[in-house]
Amino acid sequence: MPKHPRLCRRGATYYHRAAIPADIADSYPKTEETFSLGTKDYQEAVRRVRVAAAEVDRKFEAHRRMLAQKAKPPLKELSDEEIKRIGEVYYTYLLEEDEAIRSEQFSEEERPTIVLDDDADVNEIIRTHGFRPPSFEGYAEDRDAIDELTRHDYARGKVNSFYKGEAEEVLTWEGISVNLDPASPSWRKLARELQAATIKATKAVRLRNEGEVVETPCVPGLRPESRVPLLSMAVEQWVEEKARTSWVAKTKREHCKWMGHFIAAIGDRPLDAYTKTDARAYKSMLLKLPANWVKFSELQGLPLDKASAKAQELGMEPMTESNVNKLLGFVGSFWTWASDQYDEAPANPFKGLKIKQRKRIREERDPFSVEELRAIFSAPIYTGCASLREWKRPGALVPRNSGMFWVPLLSLFTGARMGEIIQLYVEDVRQEDGIVFLDLNDNGEDKRLKTTYSQRSIPIHASILDMGFMDHVELCRSKGHKRLFSDLAMGEDGYYSTPFSKHFSRFLRAVGIKNRKNAFHSFRHSFEDACRDSDIPKEIMDALQGHGQEGMSERYGRGYYLKKLDEAMKRLQYRDLDLSHLNVLAQKSERP
Repeated sequence: MPKHPRLCRRGATYYHRAAIPADIADSYPKTEETFSLGTKDYQEAVRRVRVAAAEVDRKFEAHRRMLAQKAKPPLKELSDEEIKRIGEVYYTYLLEEDEAIRSEQFSEEERPTIVLDDDADVNEIIRTHGFRPPSFEGYAEDRDAIDELTRHDYARGKVNSFYKGEAEEVLTWEGISVNLDPASPSWRKLARELQAATIKATKAVRLRNEGEVVETPCVPGLRPESRVPLLSMAVEQWVEEKARTSWVAKTKREHCKWMGHFIAAIGDRPLDAYTKTDARAYKSMLLKLPANWVKFSELQGLPLDKASAKAQELGMEPMTESNVNKLLGFVGSFWTWASDQYDEAPANPFKGLKIKQRKRIREERDPFSVEELRAIFSAPIYTGCASLREWKRPGALVPRNSGMFWVPLLSLFTGARMGEIIQLYVEDVRQEDGIVFLDLNDNGEDKRLKTTYSQRSIPIHASILDMGFMDHVELCRSKGHKRLFSDLAMGEDGYYSTPFSKHFSRFLRAVGIKNRKNAFHSFRHSFEDACRDSDIPKEIMDALQGHGQEGMSERYGRGYYLKKLDEAMKRLQYRDLDLSHLNVLAQKSERP
């Protein structure tokens, strides 16, 4: 069960803690909504915090309505029709509240009867006992007690503080939102209308107590209470499903983290209560945050909305557009899932909100230049190093049976992604019709592909074969290895690429060519440039690289069409790049 973003612990007891949303922080009476959930049990705390979060979010919404109400010019007086309509709304609310209480089922426990005296006050009775008694009998007695006092005051023209407070509250409700002048004579009329609505509602409740069916009226213009789950509950189901089917630990952690930030910043509401306005507000916060914002001492411990405002105040450099788009994608992927799962869920509110990149994707990473490729493949790993551990220092070892040696070469001559290569099984090196090729697939619990187009076959270039690649394959087969590069371990996040990516960044720095626009992915761009320079058609280049081009995955990569790919691969060349020092077969043929 994933942790709720508002759940925290003090000592052994769990608490609800929520920052006040930025749009109401200046006027809200508290700096945060923090209170005990009254339990030390984690599972129970998660259940209770959902209910508490929903109630707190209702307070936030009520405060927003109050602010909107006060922003309007004061109304001198309500018409009789308006007062009557508000009474109908209040009557509906009371019956909805009664339905909600019954839906929770009454307890069998008894509670002492409320005794009224001459000084009894409705406010005090409700504050002490509320409208949620532990038993059916207690509930009926409470309603009778409230009704008796309300009738007593109504008959005598008395309006107590409870109904004055109810009148103030109901004017802030959605669909009403009236800023009534404090001196207006309508206040008293409205309070008496609410008393009358309470008396009528009590009659209906008594009939329900006797087993009669009394429908709750629908007041035109009012939005019915949502019956769909809270966002946090739907997210829990989403995480559980994705973790069972496609996510690894890192993917789960990233999606949970950013969904948690969304809930904390925007609020935990029923699914149907979110709109594009909420998505835009979240995007606006991300646009002000620096990359790795939690590592900045000035922002540590702050919720996302406050960290965003603080970062802007301090003039911190915001994260890149690519980063923002990535984080929007984490949250947007939930809403895509939810729209398929729930009839009431809105269309993905994040759709269309990603930032149009100022640079083409191709320009985010540069291909390696010929000079840089020479530096890479003249490093000690390829000419002789002291050991695998001391790969920077020259020596006699050329580690031809290590992924450190083969992975960059395979990417250079196949255009495959780092993870696609490292996860290869020995059985994925196959031969058909005399063509030796790599079968890139996700047939294995530790395998994953980026897209459906990524499953493909890539003929192995003659240069790779000349370098002795098949000797390594046969050695792995003879030793019974499952993976082709078993020396490259999987990262804690469930990806083989994570540790190797860090190693390769260190490698580029060691050979003196690292810059902000090159990385292992630059091999793919180098492969693209080589394909163009070798007059290889774009559709075949896309098929080799696993690019998403409709229809290509069916035309290329299997059966007869493997020959088309092989013909193209035979034309592939890197002009002015001499790797003959890696050619084992040539070296063997030169021996006496």
